Amino acid sequence: MLTRENILHALENALHPLPYVHALWQGGASAFDRVDQWSDLDVQVVAEDGRIAETVAIIEATLAALSPIDLRYELPQPTWHGHWQAFYRLQEASEFLLIDLLVMQHSNGNRFLQPEIHGEAVVHFDKSALLHLPPPLDIAAHVRAMQERIAALRVLFEMFQVLTLKELHRGNSIEALAFYQAWTVRPLVEVLRMQHDPARYNFHTRYIHYNLPPQVLARLEPLFFVASAPELEHKLAQASAWFRQASAQFDSEAARTLLEQASEQHYGV
Repeated sequence: MLTRENILHALENALHPLPYVHALWQGGASAFDRVDQWSDLDVQVVAEDGRIAETVAIIEATLAALSPIDLRYELPQPTWHGHWQAFYRLQEASEFLLIDLLVMQHSNGNRFLQPEIHGEAVVHFDKSALLHLPPPLDIAAHVRAMQERIAALRVLFEMFQVLTLKELHRGNSIEALAFYQAWTVRPLVEVLRMQHDPARYNFHTRYIHYNLPPQVLARLEPLFFVASAPELEHKLAQASAWFRQASAQFDSEAARTLLEQASEQHYGV
């Protein structure tokens, strides 16, 4: 069975000789040193503008030489991040070893390299020193974005809690649960992340088990699991009270301090 090392070795051998391919690195679990048997493979490539299709063709030929490509999904253009992206499942690899491929134009500087957010990139090659000194997080802009977001969340939260309640009153428990997840639990998670993991405040539940304190997770997890309509009404009240408390306690200066500490950890300044 193919391993992540087999795939990475083949991609590096195929891409490194190409003069129009500048860099190859891993993000995701590798960037946080959390690779396990269930991890996928986040592959990121920088190629010359106008050579993206050519680069993708070589990557796909390399993958196909290793194993039949069982499934492939390419994101429609334009993508939200401005890069070319596709996902692959290889027949001869674990079903968990999905390949998340991001191919970036050289001119696009948005490379998801801020270590405070994305961890330390695992670099396979970097011919043009694009990754040598990853850009630090713009802490001032990040804090402003959080301040704007929490102001909006406070309004949206109070406005839309009635969506869950009215569907409970109507006996529409499926709709009520969906509104609860969207308009109660999700904003709560966002505010908790602002308090404890401000760099990734907008990641929703991604990496949440690694980024929030155990005592917060222990209180939060039961709010995600609802067995009945009466229980939903009870947990709606619990989550709502917690959101109001957490949003009132949010301190942008405390968040700034956490961000500065994360930056110092990576840059030593």
